[in-house]
Amino acid sequence: MFSQISSRLRLSAIAVAALGTTMALAAPAGFAQAAPSDTAPVAASSAGATQTTTTTTKAAAAPAAWAAGTRAYLVITAPGGTSAVSGAVASNGGTVFATYDAIGVIVAHSTSSSFASSMRTVGGVQQVGATRTSDVPADAYNPALPANPSQSATTLTESNRWDMTQIKADQAWAVTTGSASVKVGVLDTGVDDQHQDIAPNFNAADSASCAYGKADTRAGAWRDVGTHGTHVAGTIAAAKNGKGVIGVAPGVKISSVRIAEPTSSLFFAENTICGFVWAGDHGFKVTNNSYYTDPWAFNCPDNVDQAAIIEGVRRAQAYAEGKGSLQVAAAGNSNYDLANKTTDSESPNDSTPVTRTITNACIDIPTELPGVVTVAAQGNGGAKASYSNFGNGVIDIAAPGGDGASGVYSTLPGGKYGNMNGTSMASPHVAGVAALIASTNPTFTPAQIRDQLGVQATDRACPSDTRCTGTTTKNGFFGEGAVDALKAVGGSTPPPGAYFENLADVTIADNATVESPITVSGVTGNAPATLKVGVDIKHTYIGDLKVDLVAPDGTVYTVHNRTGSGTDNIVQTFTVNASAEVANGVWKLRVNDNASQDTGKIDAWNLTF
Repeated sequence: MFSQISSRLRLSAIAVAALGTTMALAAPAGFAQAAPSDTAPVAASSAGATQTTTTTTKAAAAPAAWAAGTRAYLVITAPGGTSAVSGAVASNGGTVFATYDAIGVIVAHSTSSSFASSMRTVGGVQQVGATRTSDVPADAYNPALPANPSQSATTLTESNRWDMTQIKADQAWAVTTGSASVKVGVLDTGVDDQHQDIAPNFNAADSASCAYGKADTRAGAWRDVGTHGTHVAGTIAAAKNGKGVIGVAPGVKISSVRIAEPTSSLFFAENTICGFVWAGDHGFKVTNNSYYTDPWAFNCPDNVDQAAIIEGVRRAQAYAEGKGSLQVAAAGNSNYDLANKTTDSESPNDSTPVTRTITNACIDIPTELPGVVTVAAQGNGGAKASYSNFGNGVIDIAAPGGDGASGVYSTLPGGKYGNMNGTSMASPHVAGVAALIASTNPTFTPAQIRDQLGVQATDRACPSDTRCTGTTTKNGFFGEGAVDALKAVGGSTPPPGAYFENLADVTIADNATVESPITVSGVTGNAPATLKVGVDIKHTYIGDLKVDLVAPDGTVYTVHNRTGSGTDNIVQTFTVNASAEVANGVWKLRVNDNASQDTGKIDAWNLTF
C-alpha cells in the first residue's frame, strides 16, 4: 500500500527542489506518508551551501534502568485512576515511565513478554497495548539534545509564492497577519528556533520534546532531528520581515513539540499523547500534525494493542480539544482511498511489515480521530495532488501541498530554504488559516474554528475521476473545498468571471496534435486582458509539448512551448491577454507532441473570463 518514507511524515517521495545544491534526504518514519508515503519528506535542497542534516550527540552510556528487550505499553484506566493501578505495573514486571492521570493513561516499560496479558487482569485496568514492535531505545532514559545548527544568512527577499496566492493569504495579510496571543503548536520532528524567519515568532516557553512519551523541557530539546518540522513551521508562521518567505499567519506565535524520536524519526503513540496533553495544558489554539502514529499505518480496534493505541491517542486529542485546541492533520501521501480501506502492507514499520486485510474500522491516527481536521493536498492550480490520499466523508478540506516541480517553498534548518511536496505541506496551510480565524475570533471554540474552515472554503467539484465521489460542496478529493485565507479573516475579493470547463479526456499520442474544445456563450463583448486558462495535462516529459490556446477566430496564443525538460504533467493556470478576441464562440486547447516515447492526455482544462 504505502511506500512510506519514514513511516510517519507526510511528504511526497520525490526530490525537492531548492536554491543551491539539491540533496535527497531520507524521510523520517513517522511522517504523513509521502507520495507513496504519507509524509516522508522529500529531498530538500539548501539555499547556498550544501545542506547539513541535523544529528544528535548520544549519551556516553545508557543508565542501568534500560535493558535490551524493553518495550513500551499504554495502560489505560479511568481518568483520575492511574495511581490505583500504578503499583500493579511494578508487580507485573514493569516500570512507570510517564503518567497522564487526567486522561487515565500510564506509559509503562517492561522486558516481560507477559506484561500486557498480566496487566489486563488487574482491577481498574481497562486496556493495555504495546505501542511498538521494537525495543525502546536506551536514549529514552537519558535523551541527547539535538544539535543547534549554525545559521546561514540569506539574500532572498519575500515574494508571493504560488501556494500563498492560491489560498489568498497575500490578500488576507492586508486584513490581519494574525495575533501574537494565538499559539500554534508544531508537533513534528522539531523546529530550528534560531532560523532567521522563525526566531521572531518562536515561543520557547511553551516548547518541549515529547519523544519517548515524556515531556523534556530542557532548552533546545524541541529542535529539529530532521528538516520536516522546520519546513512546516515556516509555512504556518514565517515572519513577515522582508527576507526569505512569509507564513500563512506571520503574526502568530509557534511552539515546537518534538514527537519524532531521533535516529528512527518515528512517532509512537506515547509521543503523540504527550504532545496533545502538552498542547492542551499550554494553551495552543491550533496544532499541526503532519505525520501518522507509528508503527501502524492503520490501527484496528479488533487488535488489543492497536485498540489501546486508538483509545489513548483519542483521549489525548479530546483532552486538548476540551482545553481549546484544534488539531489539524495531513491525510497521507499514498493516493489511497481512506473511505474504502482494504489492505495494509507497510505495518509495522518499526520491524518487519506484513500484508494484512483491513476495513474502514481501522483508522489512521491522529488524522481520522473525531474532531481532527483532515487535509488533502492540491497542486499548483488546485487539482488533487497525484499522491494525496482521499475519501468521501474522511477529507475535510484541501490546501496546497505541491506536486511535481511545483513544490511548497519554506524554511529548512540552518537558515536555509527549500521545496517539499506532500500532505505534510498542505496541513500547515490549513493550520495557518485556522490561526487567522482564531486571531479574528478570539472567543471561538475548536468546533467553531473547524466549522468556519468549512464555511469559508471554496467549493471544488470532482474532476472526471471515478474515484472522486460526493457533491460539489463536499466530496472525497477536496472535502468542503479549498481553504481560503481571505474569506477566513472576513475579507472579500471581486467575484470571478464566467467559468467554462471541459473534463473530457483527450489522448495525446507521439508526434501528434490534438485539440479539446470549449464553447463559450452568454459573455458580453471581448475576452479580458487577464483571461485565465487552467490546464491539466498528464504527460511524461513535458519538454515534448507545445500548448496553445486557439481563439474562435483562429488566433493562436502559446502558453507552453517545450519547456520543463523531463518534468511530468502540466497542471497550471496561465494568464492570456485575449482582449482582442470576441468572447463567445468555440475556444480550443491545442497540444502538439513533438517527439517519440512519451505520451499522455488532456485531463481537463478551463477558461475564466
